[in-house]
Amino acid sequence: MINFDNAATTFPKPPAVRKAAADAIMHFGGNAGRGGHELAMRTSEALYSARETAAAFFGAEPENTIFTLNCTYALNMAIQGVMSNGGHLIISSMEHNSVSRPAFALAEKKQISLSIAEVFTEHERTVESFRRLIRSDTRAIVCTLASNVTGQLLPYREIGELCRSSGICFIADGAQTCGIYDIKLSDGINILCTAGHKGLYGITGTGLLVTDGTYPIKPIIQGGTGSDSLRLIQPSLLPDSLESGTPNIIGAVTLGAGIRFVSSYGMNRIRMHENKLCSYLASELENMGGVTVYRDSAAEYAPIVSFNISDMSSEEAASRLAEQGFCLRAGYHCAALAHATLGTKGGTVRFAPSVFNTEAEVKKFVSFVKTLKNLQNS
Repeated sequence: MINFDNAATTFPKPPAVRKAAADAIMHFGGNAGRGGHELAMRTSEALYSARETAAAFFGAEPENTIFTLNCTYALNMAIQGVMSNGGHLIISSMEHNSVSRPAFALAEKKQISLSIAEVFTEHERTVESFRRLIRSDTRAIVCTLASNVTGQLLPYREIGELCRSSGICFIADGAQTCGIYDIKLSDGINILCTAGHKGLYGITGTGLLVTDGTYPIKPIIQGGTGSDSLRLIQPSLLPDSLESGTPNIIGAVTLGAGIRFVSSYGMNRIRMHENKLCSYLASELENMGGVTVYRDSAAEYAPIVSFNISDMSSEEAASRLAEQGFCLRAGYHCAALAHATLGTKGGTVRFAPSVFNTEAEVKKFVSFVKTLKNLQNS
């Protein structure tokens, strides 16, 4: 079995992450922030260490670094929290459903007004499409840093500067870039949401919301925080305000270990390796004929390649590939807006390598795609 579905979640995990999970189960069985005994204190220290690691990685303060269940949860917290008093929201035409669904839900209930900025291959045109939509009541712009369908990189630094100069909150979805690109709040991002289980190599059920503290985020979940327990009002201080309930200690510890792995291995090294595999694949597929590769020479891409084999549905292609042990995702990738923008009515097959994939594996994959095409044509 060869996993090329790392845009969904990276697998395998680094040995250090697997060890961190085992150590957490063995040693960190207390409830962080909810007790003064040794077990609780030891667990609290492990959680805070992971928080410090994540904060330093993104150029944030530890108290502004929030552990979440996943990137979707973080984006919902950010969007609903920042837009709780209404106003105008702008999202991009390449968004994942974790942005578009909460945005559309708020608009449908008439709590906000919503605009969608078209994304182009040229960065200048994309920035201008956002600029044209800004109004006096615009409160936030939300956009993915890279499409989860094609990997196309958006001009996030320029969008961040646009937000700063307009006094607008910039909420960024870093699910497909964090751990591969050196993303920092200093890039102009006010609130960064990301997955812990993808490019950061933590286990599933982990995510992060990292804020610079400029824009208040009203909690969408309230409850026990281990602080101010006699008050019936949710604490306002971070991270407690946004971390109700028992935290995922094991997940947070593995996320810290995953970030340390990425830092020690080197993001540039990871990105160069994964991009090399994607460039090779894209070139081979384009030269086959009868295969559509969703890349444009005018755009920049994170290490993802989406493609379709002519006269074969994306689901059928992925199923045939799975029979040979290749794990790829087909369909719409939870990104209705992106596929509407691309015009891919039947979705695509998505190839997404990790640092652990090899050139030999990709060559084997290319060879089978050629066989699959020949069988289709015979």
